[in-house]
Amino acid sequence: MVSELVLFQLSSFCALIGMTLGWRGVMTKFAGFYDLPTAWSQVFWGIVLGGVYAVMADGLLFRPYYTTVVTSDGVYTGLNIISLMIVVLFASVFSHLLLRRARVRKGGSQPSSGWALGLAIGGMTAMVIMFRMFEFENIFSPMGLINIALISIVAPRAEALITARHGYMMLQDRRWGAVLRSAFWRASLLVGLYFVVFNPEGWVFILPFIMLANPSAEKWIWESVPKEGRRRLRRLWAEQARERSTGSSGDKGKSAPDEEE
Repeated sequence: MVSELVLFQLSSFCALIGMTLGWRGVMTKFAGFYDLPTAWSQVFWGIVLGGVYAVMADGLLFRPYYTTVVTSDGVYTGLNIISLMIVVLFASVFSHLLLRRARVRKGGSQPSSGWALGLAIGGMTAMVIMFRMFEFENIFSPMGLINIALISIVAPRAEALITARHGYMMLQDRRWGAVLRSAFWRASLLVGLYFVVFNPEGWVFILPFIMLANPSAEKWIWESVPKEGRRRLRRLWAEQARERSTGSSGDKGKSAPDEEE
């Protein structure tokens, strides 16, 4: 029997990998052009909020659901809708309050701060779920490890998408709509993650939503970049595109004489 300390370290390591992968791509593309110190402070608050949220969800939702699945209870008592709404509204309201801080609003960095906040919330959620999964008997089978990997990657990114969208809607002065939509998608994500713990085939319903929403993340983060930064970023991208085209044309020019010889 593996000790709980080892299981905690394993789940923490996997969650950190998922958070790191979630940071790369969207946030690194705009690096230097958004409020990075504020985003990092949101990671800290996201760990705090995500820890409370994940523990609440585990106690009020996952454990009853686990008992229902294990005992094959004919009367479904797993995911209580009232408990579910309490948990997701708690996370959505406190996310909203964190994104309303003067430091965030001053620079209009709600979307980028929301992405960082969501990564941390999702990382903590994934960590608690994976801790429970590591206690299963056959979790170290190929299918079990694939399931663990998907949860560690998808949970932080999905939460980041939800919270970045929340921040983007706040910029559009749609505050109540942001809270309610975040609560809806967070509830859907939580139910989906708990479902795939026991039914990995459920990923075919979750992954398409992530893939469809992911391209919009750049649009949301773009709104966090100041106008002067946008002009500089466009010039930088144009220069990089010219360098790539010049390099590719130069390679073709070198290969042509070789072919003639």
